[in-house]
Parts: sequence; C-alpha cells; structure tokens
Amino acid sequence: MLIRLETIQESPFRWKETVEVKAADVDMPELVELGPISWQGEVTFTDPDYYLSASYEYEQVLACVRCLTEVNDRVEGEFQLFLTQEKVPNGVGEIALTEDDLGYVHLDGEEIEINDFLNEQLALNVPMKPQCRPDCQGLCSECGANLNEGSCDCDKKPVDPRWQALAGIKQRLDESH
Repeated sequence: MLIRLETIQESPFRWKETVEVKAADVDMPELVELGPISWQGEVTFTDPDYYLSASYEYEQVLACVRCLTEVNDRVEGEFQLFLTQEKVPNGVGEIALTEDDLGYVHLDGEEIEINDFLNEQLALNVPMKPQCRPDCQGLCSECGANLNEGSCDCDKKPVDPRWQALAGIKQRLDESH
C-alpha cells in the first residue's frame, strides 16, 4: 500500500486490511505456507518526522529443521517505527548505529510503501530453527526415515572418520567391478 506523505500532514492515515503474501516472497526456507494476514495501523505526522504503529496476526506453517514435519504457528505482533526524511550524509563511509537508531527508517522521496514493513516483520517472525517438538529425533542419515515414528533398520555403527576416505574408494571399486 503506497502512501503519499503530504496527505498525512493534515490527518493520520489509518488502515485495516487482510492481505495474502506467498511464502516464497518472504525468502525463508523454513517457511512452507502463510495464511491470510490481518493487519492494521496508522501513520501520523510528528513534525518533522512520521510515526508508524501497526499490529498484525496470521498463521504460518513451518518445516521442522530435524524431521521436516510441518508445524502450524499462530503469530500476533506489533511494531512501531519513526520514519524520517533526514538525509544520511554522503561520502562519510560507514556510520555506527546506536540502539536508539534501530527504530528509525530513512525515507527517500514523498511516498512510503508500508507493505515493505509488513514483509520485514514476516521474515523476522520465522524462527531460525523451528522444531516440531523439543525432543525431535530427526531423520535417519542413511535411509531418511522419520525417527519420531520409530527406529529404522539401518546399520548404526559409526564409521571412524579416518577411514571415511578409504570407504569411498572401496565403494567406487565395488561399483566398477
């Protein structure tokens, strides 16, 4: 949703809508599916900056990093940002940010796309390593069986890593004969 900043100076801009976002657009491999996202908020002029406050709720389906089982997760949250048109000095090089700078977004131009802020929140709400349960056993490294559903018939004898290279050579020799 594109908002012209000049329209906000007279009165706050408020919205309440439900949007659809494809999981692939969030670009997080753990995210399998996103449900409809209900979100609302407002942008107000605080001279010379703008203040954005929003809340959202939706359901997401994640893939367990150990066994790939799908996990449903309900998400509710809110965020606030100060939007400023203050220019960042050119040619200064790198600028160290302080904790106070984290809530500021520097705007280019006279319009803002607020859906970009929502997409950022969607990515932040995907856990780094989602799990179906804390004691997930994962998949067998040999056959791929889900070990949460029972054990598999694979040989569990660990291979000494010093012999790993020779095992590969032996396998290639066996395949060539």
